[in-house]
Amino acid sequence: MSSRAFSNFMRNKWIWAGCLILLAYLSPYVIYGEDVHIRVHDNMDSNIVWYKVLAESGSIFTLTDVSLPYAIDGLPRSALPSAFDAALWLYVLFEPMTAYTISQTIMRFTAFFGMYLLLTRFIVKKETTPWITIGVSLAFAMLPYWPSGALSIAGMPLALYVFLMIRKHRREAPKHAWILLCLIPFFANFVLSFVFFLAVIGLLWLIDWIRTKDWNGSFFTAIAIMTGIFLMKDYLLITSMFFDDSFTSHREELELSGNTFERSYELAWENFLYGHTHDEAVQAYIIIPVILLAILLALFKNRQPKWLFTLFLANLALSFWYAFWYWEGWQPLKESISVLNTFNFARIHFMDPPIWYIAFALALGILWRLKKVGKLLVMLLIISQCALLFVLTEEFKYRTASTPTFKEFYSEELFSSIQDYIGESPDDYRVVSIGLHPTIAQYNGFYTLDTYNNSFPLEYKHDFREIIAGELDKSPMLQNYFDTWGGRLYMYVAEHGKDYMFTKDRNEPISDLAIDTDALKELGGVYILSAVPIENAEDIGLSLEEIFTEQDSPWEIYLYYVM
Repeated sequence: MSSRAFSNFMRNKWIWAGCLILLAYLSPYVIYGEDVHIRVHDNMDSNIVWYKVLAESGSIFTLTDVSLPYAIDGLPRSALPSAFDAALWLYVLFEPMTAYTISQTIMRFTAFFGMYLLLTRFIVKKETTPWITIGVSLAFAMLPYWPSGALSIAGMPLALYVFLMIRKHRREAPKHAWILLCLIPFFANFVLSFVFFLAVIGLLWLIDWIRTKDWNGSFFTAIAIMTGIFLMKDYLLITSMFFDDSFTSHREELELSGNTFERSYELAWENFLYGHTHDEAVQAYIIIPVILLAILLALFKNRQPKWLFTLFLANLALSFWYAFWYWEGWQPLKESISVLNTFNFARIHFMDPPIWYIAFALALGILWRLKKVGKLLVMLLIISQCALLFVLTEEFKYRTASTPTFKEFYSEELFSSIQDYIGESPDDYRVVSIGLHPTIAQYNGFYTLDTYNNSFPLEYKHDFREIIAGELDKSPMLQNYFDTWGGRLYMYVAEHGKDYMFTKDRNEPISDLAIDTDALKELGGVYILSAVPIENAEDIGLSLEEIFTEQDSPWEIYLYYVM
């Protein structure tokens, strides 16, 4: 190695160390391949399959909201990802597990370098130790992100860095800032998170204008460009929402404001301490105590940590906004203003993790100034937080939870044998699933009447409800869940509750299944794929055709024919 190369390596050794740890964090995807354990909820039970079926549909690009026959006998195209979603094209170019691994890698390294650039350029002082800048960035990159969110959360620090660079340097902003500005939207979700992020950035521009009377056209243009790209990317979703009346979405009947005041108050503190399943920041055990300690130390030394205190209060406010969005007191207003019902304004909580880690860096900077004790404490805290997050990698977390691997979950050989037994083209008949997620059947090429999607025709939801009405009547909890939300069009069983994964080692029979098989036949249902035996099958017009198992599959599938 040349002396110059060695000098460059030593100067950036902290960054290299962070990259190596991230590669180790990501290594289970490469080592295990399809035998890796990954998240099921809002991942294998939905998004992965959405990408796969769309990649294979031949309807990636369409100017109108066409129907895709693989689900509910005609799922609107607008219910699936945009044709300009970069993650979708990974599934077009690669096998699903490879696409997933690449997406994870992009997400983690963007989070790492985005937070590092933001901290070093705008948040902490130049003399701040790499223990803080690299350590906090590494911790942020290892968060248990919702996998299908891509850069929806993980990319926010990079986006903030870009906007602050353009705000500061205007026309002299480096070219890479403008390039990143245009690339980020293709990897992020506008409706879930960036609509709120851009609203905050727009508010910052407005405050600047009011304070300084300076228009800052470059900053405004940057906001307009990113917003415009997002709107272009999601053209089909936007036209279906505002300009296309070909179907009424089931979201028109959402009733998400059912929590009491007491429950909303509890939920606010739960979110503040532990976050939401889609935006966990793992802040309760180290980050929040460190922030509180840093605020107290600063006040003791007659300093005013106004940014740290502001960020801390901001996340507290976001948690209360999120929780009280589901308060029952909102419902009358939501019923009178449609957009309050169909659009979830509580999702502003997706901004929590970047705020927590920026505040964490500021707090560690205060501790670092406590000479030897403070420096040692900061090192210990960084190592502890990173170690806590490292063991939350999907393979460790979900193997411990005993969930199926990617290969086991979809069990392609098992479902191929079922198709071979039926002996017809899958588009000639429709199936539903009991005791397992319908996306498993969809992944394997079956056409299903049940599904899990963000939007579908309200009329179909009503028709499907007739099939499961008897089971919903047995369970007020399931009835409320289906009627007030209903995104999961599942064959609900009162005995099962919200458990949708019954394996061959846990498949107690259903003693009295109360479904309307006539309504199922009217919708086109021919077969039921059940993970458990149905004891009263003949009484309700079902005939057991065959039982299917595979040694390497966790499922035992009972194939019932609807007579």
